[in-house]
Parts: sequence; C-alpha cells; structure tokens
Amino acid sequence: MDNGASKLNVQRVPRRVLGALLSGISAGVVPRQGAPYIAIGRVDEIRALSDDLARVEDGQSSMRFLIGRYGSGKSFLLQLLRARALELGFVTADADLSPERKLSGEGGISTYRELARNLATKAQPDGGAWSVLLPRFVRAATENLPDTLPPAEYRAEAERRMRAVLSPLTDEVCGYDYVTVLVRWGAAYLDDDAEKQSACLRWLRGEYRTKTDARAAIGLRAVGVIDDGNWYAHLRLLARLSRLLGQKGLLVLIDECVNLYKIPNRISRESNYEKILSMYNDTLQGVAEGLMIVLGGTPRFLEDTRRGLFSYEALRSRLSDARFTAEGGTPLKNMMSPVIRLRRLSDNELMALLIRLRMLHAQYYGTPEALSEAQTTGFLREELSRAGADEMITPREIIRDFVTLLDLLYQNPAASFDEVMRRTVEASSSGADDDADDALGALDAPEAPLTPPPAVTLDDLEL
Repeated sequence: MDNGASKLNVQRVPRRVLGALLSGISAGVVPRQGAPYIAIGRVDEIRALSDDLARVEDGQSSMRFLIGRYGSGKSFLLQLLRARALELGFVTADADLSPERKLSGEGGISTYRELARNLATKAQPDGGAWSVLLPRFVRAATENLPDTLPPAEYRAEAERRMRAVLSPLTDEVCGYDYVTVLVRWGAAYLDDDAEKQSACLRWLRGEYRTKTDARAAIGLRAVGVIDDGNWYAHLRLLARLSRLLGQKGLLVLIDECVNLYKIPNRISRESNYEKILSMYNDTLQGVAEGLMIVLGGTPRFLEDTRRGLFSYEALRSRLSDARFTAEGGTPLKNMMSPVIRLRRLSDNELMALLIRLRMLHAQYYGTPEALSEAQTTGFLREELSRAGADEMITPREIIRDFVTLLDLLYQNPAASFDEVMRRTVEASSSGADDDADDALGALDAPEAPLTPPPAVTLDDLEL
C-alpha cells in the first residue's frame, strides 16, 4: 500500500497531545494543544500575524479581525497563533464569548476573568501563569539586597525597590492600585504568606465584586476592584507588566464574537462595539504598549449593516474594504488590512491535510495506515462532489468525516473502504430532500464563501 510517507513526512507527536487532537477534531472542536501538527495552508495569514507579533515585540501594538464562516478554520488559526506566540516568549490569554461573556456591561468582567484564568506562558502553556510571572519582579527587586539587614528594614527596602521596578505602570489608568496590589503580593511572597498571596491574586484576576471585600482580604484601605468599567484598562496594564517581567508582550485571543451580533438589545450591542472601537483605536494608535488583540467572527458579525460591526459607523468606516481591493471582480488579497478573511483551502491543501491525518491516526493506534492514497483521493472527491460543496463545505466537515471514517475502519476490520463509502452515499441520497428543506428554514444558515475556490482538479494533485 502506498501510504504517501515519502511525500509528506510527519514527526512523532506525544501520545497525550495526539489523543486530545484526534478526539477534538473528530468532535468538531480545536484542542488547545496540537494544532501545529496539522497545520496545512494559511501561509499568508500566518505570515501576516507573525509580522504583527514582531511589531509588538518592538513595543508597538496590533489588532486583527479573523473573519470566516463556521468551520472555516478561525479557531484553528487562533490556536496556531497562540502556540507560535508562546514559543516566541509572549504571554497569551484567550477566551470565547458567550451569552454570559461579552466586552461591555455585566459580561465584560466575566470575559476578563476567563482571560486571566487562561493566562499562559511557554513554561505554563495550559494557563495559570501568574505563579510563573509574579515572582520575577520580586526577585529583580531583591537580587542585590543584603541579607544582613534587620527584618523590618529588609522588608521596607524590598517594597521600595519593588515599587521602583513597577513604577512605569503608574502612568496608566488604574496603575496606582495595580502597583499597590502587586507590591502587597510581593511582600506576602517574601513573608511566605500564602493566604495574602491568594487574596492579591484573586484581585488581579478580577474575582472581587465589591471594594469592601477586596480591602478586607488584602488589607489595603484605599484600593478599588477590577469591574465591568475598567477591565480593559487592567488588560493594558497586564501587557506592560508582561514586558517588565521579561516577556515579549501580551497576545489576547477572543473567539466566537458572533455572540455580540446576537445581542438583541441595540443599546447593549452598541456598547460592546464601542469597546471594540476603543481597543482598535488604542492598538492602532500605539497607545497600548506590547498588546496584540485578535478577534474571531463570522462574515455576518462583521458585515451585517443592521446588527454587525458595520451597523456602527465608526467601525464600518475603519474596517470596510477599500475600493481598490473590493471593486472589479475577485477581491485582491490584502493581509495588511485589519480584517483577514479566511479563504477556502485549495483541493491540494485539503488532500495534504487528509494524508497527514491518516498518518497521525495510524501513529496513535499503532496500526498500518487504513487507506491508500487512491482511496484518500476518492474520499475527497466524494466530499467535494456533494451538492453545494463548492460553496458550503468547510475544513471542519471534511476533517470530521475523514477521522470518523478512519475510526470506523479501525473498529470494524472486516468492513472495507468501498462498503463504508457506499453506505454513506446511499444515506446522503435518501436524506437529500429533507436536508434541503432544513437548510432553507435555518435561521443562521452558513454564509457564502468570501472568495471562490481555486480551480484545482483532484486528478493533478501535487502534495
């Protein structure tokens, strides 16, 4: 059997990561680890986002909008960017918006708490990176402090030096409270006071609802709390803090922004769009040092003139395509725009992706590859020949179907590829009319692709 190994080499993947990867993509979700192992295509998008990371490393800031249909690869690209940023030495924080998590109003602090919970570094990639980051400024302040000083003098001098290390943060909005709590955490760290450290950390993560609770727990008489109104200011402070602590900057990834489009109340919806405008202005004007924000959403979230970002004139005028790229047939590619529209993967790229998945599946289960290259090509041809596939099918659907096929063949050794495909075709044919009726009545039917698919035939695949 020709397994294509000579054409597409796949490195060994840790079994734990590979298991999570296969189970995640078969369920239609993107796991937090393992995305780079199945990265095919998206070269232009990755290069553009990597250039943004380089600018943030130089002390600038950036904001991007990843726009694509459901299943087009937005979440995958965000996780790929997250992995890349961690390798480069950035701090990352990611969150998915939901009916409870928004950017403004009561949902704003919920989003901040999720971002703070998912704070990650290369040494702590699964979140909870506060324990790695915070001791750094204490060590920097006490590095040359004589141990022979009396305890009271040692602590006073240590606090003074910690304030000096963190002094650049006091220029920011809410900076004084932020530095005060950080110094209190540093003093508790030196005293090995776990209870006080925990109280300060809860404040940094935005977990106190009232000033009274925060002041009682931390022991400070004049400190506020992180709330719906100021959480973004503290996100900017976190970006500057990350650079003070030796990191390259802060990457913030916010997915499922279509939930903002779904907010029924116009005033609440526009309040969230005002927050996006504030983020956009800060980052593009270079005010938010060391901060990169990437929002993921659907074309409807961006372009709908009644409820999307384009319903808010200040954002529409900033994010709409210039006439040079939008007029005259197929839009020209422009990766320097704040908006990155995800194109359809070419047939060549889809085939290369399937071969990689086939090899990874065999690697995880320790079996020979279940399909030949001809059978893999036949599967992809069948997927792309479905009614409306050129416009409607997405990488998520193809990947899920392919991994399910591999799982079926693994669990049913007596079944053949031709038999499974025949059953699938018959089932699809019998349910075609019902599926068409359901699609016509769906409230959130998938949008049309942003660009037409490349004219590549499966008979001339070059892997």
